[in-house]
Amino acid sequence: MISWRKEITIPANIETVWKLFDIDQIQRIMPNVVEHKPIDIKEGVVGSTYLQTYQEGKRKESYIVTDIEHEETDVRKHHKIEFTLAKVFHIQAAYTLIKEDDNMTRFIYSGNNEGTNFLGRSLLKLGGTKNNEKVVNEFVELVRNEALKNN
Repeated sequence: MISWRKEITIPANIETVWKLFDIDQIQRIMPNVVEHKPIDIKEGVVGSTYLQTYQEGKRKESYIVTDIEHEETDVRKHHKIEFTLAKVFHIQAAYTLIKEDDNMTRFIYSGNNEGTNFLGRSLLKLGGTKNNEKVVNEFVELVRNEALKNN
């Protein structure tokens, strides 16, 4: 299993950053997600499911994303999802925003990726933590850059 936790400070209002995670804005911070359709929306968000399609090059992969944690207050926003990719990886990812002040937000991106079978575990070992760190760093920088565009 590979786990990650990356924390940065974004010089933007917490609401500005949080809006980037809205269903109609998600492609700004996840450009490879070419489709994100609600399947079953639950009151209170937790348990809601979405059909998400990810494209890398010519390869497209669709999977079901489930909301497993959700909190939304004036000073803290938190959302955690999980999905199984290609029957090979079980992924959980959490996005947490903490209001430092009116124009400063702490963004914490954490999660884990676990191989569901021999192939998945082998691929994670081959991919290594360096590649995962690169993906995580690129994601938090994209969130920062998109938030600053709205500031």
